[in-house]
Amino acid sequence: MTSKRKRIITCKMGLDSHDNGLRIISKWLMDSGYEVIYSGLYNTPERIVKTAIEEGADAIGMSFLCGGHLFYADKLSKELRQKNMEHIKVIIGGVIPPDDVLKLKSLGIDAIFTPGTPKEKILGVIQSLLA
Repeated sequence: MTSKRKRIITCKMGLDSHDNGLRIISKWLMDSGYEVIYSGLYNTPERIVKTAIEEGADAIGMSFLCGGHLFYADKLSKELRQKNMEHIKVIIGGVIPPDDVLKLKSLGIDAIFTPGTPKEKILGVIQSLLA
């Protein structure tokens, strides 16, 4: 019996259009056996949660380089709770000030990665989250 590949939605929210890093991470995830659905730029929390539900996603991965991470993490977490989808893991990467890491955790974010985090650590944490 083979197990279903884990599905991860990757996205950018708001007006932040710097997606090179997210595309690299998405490729690493695909190379590691995950099914990645790249939802592109300029998303809203409502759209991402709808996509995650439709696609049967196990996780949502977001990248923030221009701020907005606290605002969008809060909105996304509320939307997941409203739809009874708290089992979907939420991962954020990007330029996150150290003081915001605990705030993001309190909003229900499962993992936070900042610039320079090694590939092996990112993949290891995600593997543990989705085990």
